Amino acid sequence: MKKILLTGNEAVGEGAIQAGCSFYAGYPITPQNELTAYMAKRMNQEKRIFIQAESELAAINMVLGASAAGVRVMTSSSSPGISLKQEGISYLAGCQLPCVIVNIMRGGPGLGNIAPAQSDYFQAIKGGGHGDYHCIVLAPSSVQEAFDLTRLAFKLAERYRNPAIILGDGMLGQMMEPLKIRSNPKAEKRTRQKKWTLTGCKNRKPNIIRSLLLKEGALEELNQTLQRKYQRIKNEEQRWEELSLDDARIVLVAYGTMARIARGAVRGLRKKGKKVGLIRPISLWPFPEKAFAHNSSNRVRYLVIEMSYGQMLEDVRLVVEGRAPVEFLGRAGGGIPSEEEIIRMVRTNPANALGLPNSR
Repeated sequence: MKKILLTGNEAVGEGAIQAGCSFYAGYPITPQNELTAYMAKRMNQEKRIFIQAESELAAINMVLGASAAGVRVMTSSSSPGISLKQEGISYLAGCQLPCVIVNIMRGGPGLGNIAPAQSDYFQAIKGGGHGDYHCIVLAPSSVQEAFDLTRLAFKLAERYRNPAIILGDGMLGQMMEPLKIRSNPKAEKRTRQKKWTLTGCKNRKPNIIRSLLLKEGALEELNQTLQRKYQRIKNEEQRWEELSLDDARIVLVAYGTMARIARGAVRGLRKKGKKVGLIRPISLWPFPEKAFAHNSSNRVRYLVIEMSYGQMLEDVRLVVEGRAPVEFLGRAGGGIPSEEEIIRMVRTNPANALGLPNSR
């Protein structure tokens, strides 16, 4: 095992290299530019294909074409750039093509700013583009996880023939931490034999990959196939982390780098005798409903903490189904709830832990 010092952006890139990514197409935007630069260097070293496309639209469609040829592919951007890719992401989902899409979120809406935010949750979880589809969404909270979850994203994308998203933020992308790369870090095979790929048909019947289905009933049949796949993903791929839940009366819910701050608040409150725990969703889609199954009762209160004005909050409330109170603390546009804010909120009156003024 070797240990190196990388930023979160670079760790995502190295995770892609180790996962056997053979084709990367992207377009520069802050705060994920270090990832594009890292891929430009490493893909060249590995003699793989790197393209700085002329636009985000071009990049996502290049990814679609390369995925159809059966290679492992990735693109990356930040919030407004991901918005431009949404049509292509819908096409990828409709064609059942695997790929990895990285979003290092920044403040919005609009062009916003380059500060960290978590306000693209709806965009990633609810589809973002047109049609009934889902992307697998994983949310790392450390540089190590940025590496590990990127490798996992390639495996899940290929296993289910579905786009997978790494959803980070500007803080994770820019921070630098030690990264452990396990022993025998050989990249996985860049191209695997897949029956559905477009690789020529000298010895087989032609394959067709498309999302335009005009024959009566054909599109509905595809949608039913997709829904069965999504249900299988929901059943098998929920991921989360728990901290101090056994006796918790107040459970904080946070993801990504916000969960790091929440974890510090839990430790501080525990030292003061408060029975506080943490649920950290790692898979945002599928949302880890199972994590809440044994904690939803009138003896528990949930406090959802986000760098947004309550996007994951909706999913927590849907899962809890009114069995326990769900409160909220949030900031957006580059604002980051602090450990002190969380502690103060819990110690004073968790029932009024609302992130918006005049929101009672």
